Amino acid sequence: MIIDAHRHYWDPTKLDYGWLAQAPAALQRPFLPADMDVTTDACLLVQAAPDERETLFLFDIARQTPGVLGVIGWVDMEASDATQRIAALAAQGQGLLRGIRPMVQDIPDTEWLARPSLDRAFDCLRDHGLVFDALVDNRHLRALSQRLTQHAGLVTVVDHAAKPDIAQREFAAWASAIARVAQVPDVLCKLSGLLTLTGEPADPTAVEPYAAHLFQSFGGERLMWGSDWPVLTTHASYDAWKRCAQTLTRRFAPQHEAAVFGETAAAVYSLAGDAPATALGGS
Repeated sequence: MIIDAHRHYWDPTKLDYGWLAQAPAALQRPFLPADMDVTTDACLLVQAAPDERETLFLFDIARQTPGVLGVIGWVDMEASDATQRIAALAAQGQGLLRGIRPMVQDIPDTEWLARPSLDRAFDCLRDHGLVFDALVDNRHLRALSQRLTQHAGLVTVVDHAAKPDIAQREFAAWASAIARVAQVPDVLCKLSGLLTLTGEPADPTAVEPYAAHLFQSFGGERLMWGSDWPVLTTHASYDAWKRCAQTLTRRFAPQHEAAVFGETAAAVYSLAGDAPATALGGS
């Protein structure tokens, strides 16, 4: 079974997705399961609004939609009652909540992840067996490494490979920083969102050196594929990106295609059962 580890459904007629105001016009509309008729792949839904109500909205979709295996939600991790909020969301999800994703890339303070006020929330994620999805770019990787060394056993997944600037062919600083993050125990990375970083038109060949470095840094067993649909649709179809990622995996980690396209996501996010996220050894 192929698992898309990073898919969005959203409805700006019901909730406020502030970032959509600066997004391409084609994305400024509802994208719901009925619009996703090109695949039978299972998926993990990921939050797209800094609002706990959106997490509840995703729970409802998951309950009604075959193939949705779990939800990465949002909670105000700096709230004085953050631990209670995380526990409440986990209870409301009834097993659907698999992780939490603060929208770090949109927070003006690039050192936000290092704030001591977040300590209890990160410990709470670990204690509830929830994954921390890190929506970061190169500006945040130092603070991310610092944060993760404080919470042994917290499983973290870096979204979109920390968004390297592929369009401008910026490589060295990102490559060094992401390799350091890969050395932290229990950190994985999503092979997702890369085609939309190549500029327009999409250039699959530009992704190759970045993918090669990711496979070298994390190994095939700590990477998982995600579509980043519908953001992907501004540059390519779902199937086109999947074929591209499959080609890259066969080239750089030929023994790990099953892991990249489902097994790792199922294990890390506990998508096949009720066990909490499992810490992973090695670098």
